Amino acid sequence: MCVSAQGGPVPEEVAEFGIRADDLRYLAALADTGRLVATAEVLGVDHTTVARRVRALEKRLGAQLVRLENDGWELTDAGRAVVGQGRAISDAVKRAIRAVAGVQDDELTGTVRIAAAEGFGTRFVVPALARVQSAHPRLKADLVTGASHLGLRGTNFDLTLVPGPPPRTRLFSERLSEYDAALYASESYLDTYGNPATLDELQAHRFVFFVDAMQRVRELDLESYVPRHTVQFASPNIFALLEATRAGAGICLLPKFMATTTAGLRRIDADLPPQRVPLTLVARPEVLDRPEVRLVREALHREVATRQNELVWK
Repeated sequence: MCVSAQGGPVPEEVAEFGIRADDLRYLAALADTGRLVATAEVLGVDHTTVARRVRALEKRLGAQLVRLENDGWELTDAGRAVVGQGRAISDAVKRAIRAVAGVQDDELTGTVRIAAAEGFGTRFVVPALARVQSAHPRLKADLVTGASHLGLRGTNFDLTLVPGPPPRTRLFSERLSEYDAALYASESYLDTYGNPATLDELQAHRFVFFVDAMQRVRELDLESYVPRHTVQFASPNIFALLEATRAGAGICLLPKFMATTTAGLRRIDADLPPQRVPLTLVARPEVLDRPEVRLVREALHREVATRQNELVWK
């Protein structure tokens, strides 16, 4: 017997159409991930099985339930009308598994997938996730960091933390926080080459910065700070830039939350205002009602709210 979104039985006439309850569960899983491969991983099947089962459901219902958009597979109006049935079936399966395993109903399980830039992901997302998992030890978190994972098209992440303002997308987006960045150098570098106090002096120094072709954080704009500059060391990895700066390779535009916690770095004397970078949380609308995603999202907001002094200068 199928279960409705309200917890009751699905009307008997549904069975007359030959609808398989499991096909509704596949539809709910595809709505959550937006990707066939990611859905297959969640369900433990091949991605072709996911596609076949969803198409079979569409054929039985006589309606298109999902369509492929730039941001991945999205529910149609018909899909949104029936996906609640699939979620109810998935929830029933999860409750059965928890009951057999002796897990309390209020203990969260499942997996939350997050993508973030290396620096913010390491310094802020990791501790937020650790606190969530301390309260819910059966909850799994997958954190992937790096600029190559921050593109929003076809994402299979539940939450993506993107430097910059909310993008133009059909996905849900909200401002998570902001952080400041300023020019720093090592004590040894400044002792050797001098601490630049003016823009003219600054332009004579060498710099450490992102590989331009891979730079996604356009708000971190070295060009606007120093119109004439020479980058002697470049990398797509913020920790490589931080280490190169600490080792005396040059001056670098670094986030406050990383530079002020690294020994041996000093902000240069030139009177330049910090660059402020917005940080946006992006998610597929379908995942926001999942309890585990909602809990992680709330934990991220708490993390940045309680650590604002590390992120920005007042």
